[in-house]
Amino acid sequence: MPDFNAQPNPTWSHLGYEVYSVSSPLRDVSENDSSANNPVVLLVHGFGASTDHWRYNIPELSKTHEVHAIDLLGFGRSQKPAELEYGGELWKDQIVAYVKERIRKRTVIVGNSLGGYAALAAAAALKSESAGVVLLNAAGYFSDESVISEPKELSARLRKMIGAGISRDILVKWLIYPLIQRLIFENLRRPNVIRSTLKQVYVDPTNVDDYLIESIRRPSLEPGAFKVFQKVFQARGLKGKPIDELFKELEAPLLLLWGDSDPWLRNPKSKQDKFRSFAQKASLQVKEVLLNAGHCPHDEVPDLVNKEMLNWLKGH
Repeated sequence: MPDFNAQPNPTWSHLGYEVYSVSSPLRDVSENDSSANNPVVLLVHGFGASTDHWRYNIPELSKTHEVHAIDLLGFGRSQKPAELEYGGELWKDQIVAYVKERIRKRTVIVGNSLGGYAALAAAAALKSESAGVVLLNAAGYFSDESVISEPKELSARLRKMIGAGISRDILVKWLIYPLIQRLIFENLRRPNVIRSTLKQVYVDPTNVDDYLIESIRRPSLEPGAFKVFQKVFQARGLKGKPIDELFKELEAPLLLLWGDSDPWLRNPKSKQDKFRSFAQKASLQVKEVLLNAGHCPHDEVPDLVNKEMLNWLKGH
């Protein structure tokens, strides 16, 4: 197990549900060291991951910054209530509340994948309380894109006019579809499937080890995990503002770190161009770095990511 140099924080809740987080105080600070005035760094994981995914980043970042990492509701060791509407708005509000209630200092928010979208949305909402945003292969869509096409309303209404159609819809919705979802869920949380999936999204599979696989598998065994899986996949997108609108609201500098060989990014160059272009149109202070890595560069090439983040943080 990696030496995180981080400890679990005291219990904190959002909307009445317990949220797990860890933190590491600023280390190696002397009386004359200006590091004591540095902003706090908050790390936000991606889909299926947790605070454990920052195992190689927290020790380095905490040499010059107080560092926190948080498990989004529905993931990791945080609660997984079935009644919540999972998506960008929920996680944005959770991060904003954590910064305001727990950290209470200007904060740089770092996010990977869907955690990147939540980090950006939270930083935009925090305004001057945000000291910066770091996006690692962030999820999200732009105003000129469709999140997911909506069902064809006309055909749906026509089926409802036919008794057999109603019966079929009920059968699919309440029996067949949940059964298929359950089978997919059970398959996805098998250790060998987790390992195989990670090897597809890591260019260098060296860090796809037993610790990483167990950190993803363990939360999937907790009560409520399957319901979260169902809700996330039925949510039809992140249900938040488009990236370009969030850029217009952001008041903090932006660092874009891309694993340039990410198989989960459709048309990666086009996606990167859009992030860069819309950030510049919003007059943001933006820096972009391409890395030879996959979807999770912070865990695959942590030395490079840590170096880029620390250099960027030093300049801001």
